Amino acid sequence: MEEIDNNDYVNNLDDIDLREIFFALFKGKLIILLITSFLSVSAIIYSLLLPNLYKAESLLSPVESSSSLLNSLGEYSSLAGLVGINLPGGDSDENSKKAFEVMTSLSFFENHIMPKIFLADLMAVKSWNHEKNKIIYNKNVFDENSATWVRNFSYPQRLIPSAQESFEVFKDDHLSLEEDKKTGYLTLSIVHQSPFIAKQWVEIIFNEVNAFYREKDKMQSEKAIVYLQDQFVKTSFSEVKVVTASLIQQEIQKLTLIEANKDYVFEYIYPPSVMEENSEPSRSLIVTLFTFFGFIFSVIIVLFRHYYLKSLSKKNIEMK
Repeated sequence: MEEIDNNDYVNNLDDIDLREIFFALFKGKLIILLITSFLSVSAIIYSLLLPNLYKAESLLSPVESSSSLLNSLGEYSSLAGLVGINLPGGDSDENSKKAFEVMTSLSFFENHIMPKIFLADLMAVKSWNHEKNKIIYNKNVFDENSATWVRNFSYPQRLIPSAQESFEVFKDDHLSLEEDKKTGYLTLSIVHQSPFIAKQWVEIIFNEVNAFYREKDKMQSEKAIVYLQDQFVKTSFSEVKVVTASLIQQEIQKLTLIEANKDYVFEYIYPPSVMEENSEPSRSLIVTLFTFFGFIFSVIIVLFRHYYLKSLSKKNIEMK
């Protein structure tokens, strides 16, 4: 019987606490309403002030270098080693594996991306006028009329943004690269206030990474041809001359393939598009989160105020 009585007593205490909390919240409903409404309105204003960002996205697939020509070239290289020729060469399959790191490197941005874009579109954008398809630049950073930089800066910054400063903005605020380890597919995306510039930058990266590796392998193949021709002249062994001539032929054919293939490392599974709907910000989510946290915050304030005042009144009674 004592257990039952004790349990009833505890339950009664819980009921009293819940009623007290409900009473405190009801009493402080005006505070809850004001704080929640204030944060909700603030969230609406804040979200409307945020610029729309558009994402241009493409899915890239590594180009397979499985042609009989490139495979047979490797066999000829092995044969060349047997007759004393060390043929310089590279594995084209490795290009796509290294490309991910190259595309996110400062040197690639500085030498291949930065010269292809208008720097103010990266470092001085204020907004985008969708009706005129025109970028509005921050006048405190870039004067469009005179095409000059007017920003305030301090060391290590410069008046005209450096490659390093621009790269950090490009990498952190605009560029996104995701690799699927299973398929080897690469998702390349750019976010920008202008959907046209976002699409343009994706295409620039795609074209430049292909051109980078195509030029690299072209130079390597040309050096190999010069090297083999030199070996052909130097050797007096007919067997070596036959192998060398075959290797020169293979390298020339490889060089032809390099020149012919524009999509040398990656090809599009689907190319980027000019998006009509913005990807960021999610204004409904911002308002919902602000409203939710505003409600929680106001409830905490009301309960804290209630129990604080209650403790003060108890102390005053005890003192009397």
